[in-house]
Amino acid sequence: MNFQRGRRHEELEMNLVPLIDVLLVIIIFLVVSATFSRTSELQINLPTAEANSPQDKPLVVTVEVDATGRYMVNGRAVEGADVAGIASALTKAAGEGKEPTIVINADAKTTHQSVINVMEAARQANYTHITFATQISTE
Repeated sequence: MNFQRGRRHEELEMNLVPLIDVLLVIIIFLVVSATFSRTSELQINLPTAEANSPQDKPLVVTVEVDATGRYMVNGRAVEGADVAGIASALTKAAGEGKEPTIVINADAKTTHQSVINVMEAARQANYTHITFATQISTE
């Protein structure tokens, strides 16, 4: 029997190994159960191309606009410089062809409104394939 109370003190020590084990288990649980959400994501379908050329050539209608605002559709001058006149000229040039490609050749000094008139005329004629012709700069 030990009747000497308080004389003999054991040194207190803190064991950190169980604490570290518990913390590692908590961290593993949080990593496994966490959901990683993507808040800003774009769905992009990239275009594909094949090396083979198409068998039949698409119908191409060229519209030329000079700096003064005159229009020519497939080399023929358009009578009216309004949207309805351009639309009827596009319809005549396309004939019975379905979905022609409208190529706009505009002078560098052409007004923006002249090009928009051609695009609006193509919309009125229900032609959706529109492209612009450019040339390579030689400077």
